[in-house]
Amino acid sequence: MKFLVSILLTALLSFAVGLFTVLPWWSFAIAAFIVALAIHQKPWKAFFAGFLALFILWGLMAAYIDFQNDHILATKISKLFIKVENSMLIVLITALIGGLIAGFAALSGSYLRKR
Repeated sequence: MKFLVSILLTALLSFAVGLFTVLPWWSFAIAAFIVALAIHQKPWKAFFAGFLALFILWGLMAAYIDFQNDHILATKISKLFIKVENSMLIVLITALIGGLIAGFAALSGSYLRKR
């Protein structure tokens, strides 16, 4: 139950921090860190909770933005960086980057709580 609450709280807090503040793009890592610090879990569970929360959040947000502009920007970026014309791959890479950053932030919060 704590795992699911941690996922939902991390995603909600990260969304709110990104939406209602003027903090930099990586401020969601602070939210994942704080949630992992507040909700005691084993380190690997904290990592996966942070990872899943931001993977899903950033994946959905990137896919929504991609659909809104008919895949124009993501297709151009995918041609530029990975030499393949696939906008969904860019969305997946975006979600993976967000998930890894939040996962490691949550892992750090979990390790700090152990002390």
